[in-house]
Formats: sequence, structure tokens, C-alpha cells
Amino acid sequence: MGTWWKKVAKAVQHEGREGEGVDRQAAEEFIRLYHAENPAAGSGRPRVRDVLAEIDRTGMYTHTPGELAFGARVAWRNSSRCIGRLYWRSLRIRDRRHVDTADGIVDECVEHLRVAGNRGRIRPTITVFAPDRPGKPAARIRNDQLIRYAGHRQPDGSVVGDPVNAELTDRARALGWQPSGGRFEVLPLLIDVKGVTELRTVPEEVVMEVPITHPHYPWFADLGLRWHAVPAISNMCLEIGGLCYPTAPFNGWYMGTEIGARNLADADRYDQLPLIARRLGMDTSNDRTLWRDHALVELNVAVLHSYAEAGVTMTDHHTEARRFMTHLEKEERSGRVCPADWSWIVPPLSGALTPVFHRYYDDVRLTPAFAHHTPVAAPTGDRT
Repeated sequence: MGTWWKKVAKAVQHEGREGEGVDRQAAEEFIRLYHAENPAAGSGRPRVRDVLAEIDRTGMYTHTPGELAFGARVAWRNSSRCIGRLYWRSLRIRDRRHVDTADGIVDECVEHLRVAGNRGRIRPTITVFAPDRPGKPAARIRNDQLIRYAGHRQPDGSVVGDPVNAELTDRARALGWQPSGGRFEVLPLLIDVKGVTELRTVPEEVVMEVPITHPHYPWFADLGLRWHAVPAISNMCLEIGGLCYPTAPFNGWYMGTEIGARNLADADRYDQLPLIARRLGMDTSNDRTLWRDHALVELNVAVLHSYAEAGVTMTDHHTEARRFMTHLEKEERSGRVCPADWSWIVPPLSGALTPVFHRYYDDVRLTPAFAHHTPVAAPTGDRT
């Protein structure tokens, strides 16, 4: 195993709490961090003084555009479960804090998909909407990604589509959505805004999808598999200096195993390995034939091949593991701790063949950060 880091990091804990003012200490620490890493911004003392005075008066303060951009990028840098952080400085910031209606939020999410999709050359992008204020929660998107496939429950208990989204699909139906029932049907966005849950459809023209084929097995196309191009996470709070931005969809690009070793392979997702193994002519009666392993490799070959053929940015787990080690070395040279959750950093395919497998990491929580907060109860007033 590799070397255990000897550095000590202070993990700043913050949970978004509706109805309470901003934590003064969290605000001050962030402003000092911003000025420490951005010397051109000058001394942070006057800004700290102004921020604390504003919090004392109003319970809140407002980030400058520079602070917001820095906070979002550092939140990515601090994401312990993300292997693709080498390019954290390249995150494109879309400041949309003034947008607070369901229609406005959806319009900006649609534009986010256009900008980030970039005709297949995926760009890391974040769109930041208004933060929570004392006694006034901001809008929230209930979908965990801007593009998600519905899971349609069947009378026999099975699910057509993606089972992980069955509950959200039920909720959308209750709000009046009328789906076709397909395996890869894009869910509408469910947005909680001003005490009402709004339902909005994502236009087809911004849903970039890739049909899954195989370079050696023509029958793979007959499986009818596909996946979308832009993995835009949409249900996490962006925490910066004591403020919670609950609606801040962000994306990088896919690593092949996210789709080929999880989304399409997991037994509680699309569960394609048994079918692929049978089409490969493998003996599935005994685990010792390693039929799952063989099928998993071929599915991942198909995913990487398909995205390359479609001209859509995607990385493989060997390349991304090496990039992460480069990122780790850069962070160490900068005197910073690089938080990392081993169980997420190590890829779900051939983990021991990658350099990230053979060491330990500091799994501490730093802020700014992307965080999952306990969901608030659904508003009682719903409309489409």
C-alpha cells in the first residue's frame, strides 16, 4: 500500500438550516480562504468586516461573482467521491442567482445542457441559483440529475426503465405527467418553488443520447441500450461560506464505468449482464465461469466505443485514475489535503489494475462542498 498522509485537515461541518442566520465563523473562514488563494483580490480584512456586519444586520450576506466562482470550483476540488478533479479550475460558472421562477429555472437548466453538451465536447459547467435565506428556502430540483430515465412500475412488481427512479416517476405521474412507458424515457423536472411543486418537461433537442453498440458484436445494437451525454447533478447543495445554494446543477463528463459497470449493469438498475452473457454463449449456471465478469468487460467496451463513435467526451477508468494521481500530487505540492473516499475513487471495474487502488486517502470533509441535505417535505400545493 502507498503512504498514509501525515497532514491534518480541519473538516468544517455545515448543514443548511432553514430559518437560521448564516454561521459567522463559516463565512469568515471562506472569505479568508478566498483572499489567501487569490492575492490579487487584496487583503481580506475589509471584506471580512463588511460580511460580518451584513450578517449581524440581516442574517445573510451576498457573495461577489469572484467569490461564487471560486467557491464552486473549490467545492469540486473538495469532492471526496469524485475521481475527475484534475480540471477543477476549468469549471464554467453560470451565475443565475436572480432567477427564482420554475419557468426561469427550467430555461436556464435547458441552456446549461446546451452549453455543457457543446455538441459532444462536454464542458464542466455549473449553474447557480439563489441561496436559502433565513425563513425563506430557495427553489429545489427533486431530480438527482437533469436527465434521468423513468422507472415505470408494472402490475407484477417489475419496473420498465430505471428502477432507481420509480418513486420520482410515481410522483411525476401524480402531478399529471403522462408517459409513454418506454425503457429510456426522460423524466420531467420536478421543482419546488415558493411552496408549490412545478412539473416541467426537458425539451428533446437538448437531451443528447448515445446508442450503445459494440465494435465486434453486431447483435449488441439489438439490445436497444442507450445513455445520455451530460451527467448534470441537480439535487445537491453547494455550500460556500455558510450559505447553501440548493439549486446548483453541475457536470463534468462521464467515466465509462459509471454507465457500463453501474447504470446498465447493476441488478437493481438495468441488469443487462445476464442477457449479454447469454448472447455471448456463456455458461451462467455457475459463478466460477466468471460470466458476469466477461459480460461486464464487453459492456464497458461497448460504452466506450459508442461514445467515441458519437464524438461525445468520455474517459476510461485507467486514464482517469492516472489523472487523479496527478491531481493528488498537485494538491500535495500546494500544501493542501485532497479528500478522497476510497470506495468511490477506486473504479467498479478492474480496480486493482489502477494506481488509485494501492493507497489510503484522507477522507475528511472540507468546505466549500457539494452536500446532500435532508430533503424538505414536498409542498402541499402541486401544479403542472
